[in-house]
Parts: sequence; structure tokens; C-alpha cells
Amino acid sequence: MRLVDSHCHLDDRQFDEDREAAIERARAAGVGTLMAIGTGSGPPDLEAALRLADQYPFIVATVGVHPHDASKASEDTFVRLQELARRPRVKAIGEIGLDYHYDFSPREVQRAVFERQLTIAAEAGRPVVIHTREAWDDTLAILRARWNGGGVMHCFTGNEQQAGQALDLGFHLAFGGVLTFPKAEEVRQAARITPEERLLVETDCPYLAPVPMRGKRNEPAFLVETVRRLAEVRGVPPERIAEQTTRNFRRLCLQDEADNG
Repeated sequence: MRLVDSHCHLDDRQFDEDREAAIERARAAGVGTLMAIGTGSGPPDLEAALRLADQYPFIVATVGVHPHDASKASEDTFVRLQELARRPRVKAIGEIGLDYHYDFSPREVQRAVFERQLTIAAEAGRPVVIHTREAWDDTLAILRARWNGGGVMHCFTGNEQQAGQALDLGFHLAFGGVLTFPKAEEVRQAARITPEERLLVETDCPYLAPVPMRGKRNEPAFLVETVRRLAEVRGVPPERIAEQTTRNFRRLCLQDEADNG
């Protein structure tokens, strides 16, 4: 199978001792393309993923300010994001959105930074990668008011109704390790009703390792387990999931770029 990990945090310090080996394991497992998420530890460093994308031809990057780090954003941050968004190796703006679970940044600041980044993405013609946690209504309201482009609902953990709302807005749904968790039946139902052309898969590594690796540090090679479970849920061969999600990612994020996988 040939796979795309549409969301991974390979810059995370958990990979400092074996980042190269983890990348090699991913390639050996069939992960031909990886999208490194560039939120890192937040501003002023906005290039965590770009450093990886510049080093490996099969890694592409995002740039953005995570809602946790919204309080760190300044006018200089937005100017720099505008510049970086036009880099050839940057394929999306993200992960951006709202997180009301931890409230590491005040909610009004999160909303303002989210809206500003949607404007930057629209100006650059880039899709967005959305993080939403316990903030579904506000996230959707902002997207309805301020966004009419493509994008990804990263690590989708909502229910069937929320899936339908995101799909109605034109988003792809990316499923990760949570799909494999025993109690995640609502997520599996959302995966069943998602149109084939809107499916993506991801690891969100080093977080949320799938069953049977749950409890371990997640890494891109484990994407195979999520693909297998998603195939079971949808009643199709894993190869079909791999083929379709790869095609979907290329259409959304790579467009006419030559295949480096």
C-alpha cells in the first residue's frame, strides 16, 4: 500500500533520538508522503515543519499558530505567516482553530487569531487544517462566516451530525488512531458516512497511537493500523482506502506537483 500521513508532528522532541529512523520506518511501511505540521512550540518560530520539508523531498509542510499558542501571536507573526504561506513547500495553513478544553489562550484571543489566519490562507490560496476541541459550534460559525475554501478537519473525533456539518462546508475528514479505540463508535459511524472522495488518514504523531500500539509513542509507520481499521469500518479492502486517501490528499494539497513518494 502507498499511504499519505496527512498530519504528523515529526519536529516533536519525542523524535529527537530517532527521527531519521522513524522516517525510514514510515517509508518502509508504505508511507510515501508526510505532511509535517508547522505549529511547533508556537511563535516566534513558525518554520518547524519547513525545516523538515526542506530536508526531505517526500515531506511537505504547513505553517500556522495552534490555538494553544494564540496568545503568543503578534502583528509580526501574521506578517511572517503571509510570507511563509507562499513558500512552495508549504501546502496548507494549520493546524489552526479553537481549543476550549485547555484554554491555554483566552477564547477571544483564540477566535481572533483563528480568523486572522483564515484570511491569510484565503489570500495565499491554501487549504486550512482545523483543530477543534470542545468548541464545535464556534468553530463552525467562524468557518461559515469567513471561509469558503477547502480544508481538513484534523483528527476528526465528532459524531455523525458534526461530520455532516463539516462535509457541508466542503471539508475533508481526517481519521487517526482514535478511530481504532474500542469506545469510539461515534467516530467510526462518522467514517462510514463520509464520502470516499473526502476521506483522509493521519497519525497526529507522537500522539494517539492506534490499537494495538495504544499507549506507545505514535509514529507515521503506525498509519497502517488506522487504514486497516478504516477499511473494516467501511467494508472495503485496505488498498482501496490507501489509494483513495492518497488521491484525495494530492488533489487537496499537492495539486499538480510531481510525485516525490
